[in-house]
Amino acid sequence: MNQLKGVVSHHEREIAELRADRELAVAYLKAAMESLDDPDERAAGLLALRTVAEAHGGLGAVAAEAGISRESLYRSLSPKGNPTLKTLLAVLKTMGMRLSVEPEHQAHA
Repeated sequence: MNQLKGVVSHHEREIAELRADRELAVAYLKAAMESLDDPDERAAGLLALRTVAEAHGGLGAVAAEAGISRESLYRSLSPKGNPTLKTLLAVLKTMGMRLSVEPEHQAHA
């Protein structure tokens, strides 16, 4: 396979951008969390949380700081994952974030 020098994967670039810009990471995660409401889009939301955790020092470091096993975090933040509220809160706290509640956007008739 021919390797191109200087080529960075989309995922690596995404992690670098999220690591460099905290406001971007918060906005990215906020949009992703909205997708958790839809079972058909839940995988994307979990993968976005995983990407932000990777940008925050890696899943191993986040898991250790959150007090959960790395394997458990990998499973929880996989496309078919189903993190507990405790895990979700611990991961967000480790990254200096927290959950918040907003009213659902409804179209006016």
